[in-house]
Amino acid sequence: MSYLPTILFCVVILYLLKKRFFDTTNYNVLLEDGAIIVDVRSPAEYSTGNIENSLNIPVGELINKLDYLKDKKQTIIVCCASGVRSGVAKQLLVAKSYENVINGGGWSNLKAKINK
Repeated sequence: MSYLPTILFCVVILYLLKKRFFDTTNYNVLLEDGAIIVDVRSPAEYSTGNIENSLNIPVGELINKLDYLKDKKQTIIVCCASGVRSGVAKQLLVAKSYENVINGGGWSNLKAKINK
């Protein structure tokens, strides 16, 4: 009997809880210093609510739209609905040599942190 799926599930849950309740990142300072927010949800999800001035690039299209993210040293905050797709987006960007990528988690939680 393999415990791997259960362990992976627990790790994801712990990560999401940590990101939601124990994230000490000051996103306002990052934005003031020129960071951008990339929302990797689908256009339909994005249209139901989003963070003002965020860029909508679905995670499945991210690799083909890197021309929107020319400065590989600029801080990029990725977000989605829960933090899972933005985690994938972060890994993709880091693999493409982007240096300052932050998984902001779920967009609504990130928006609340920015609007404090």
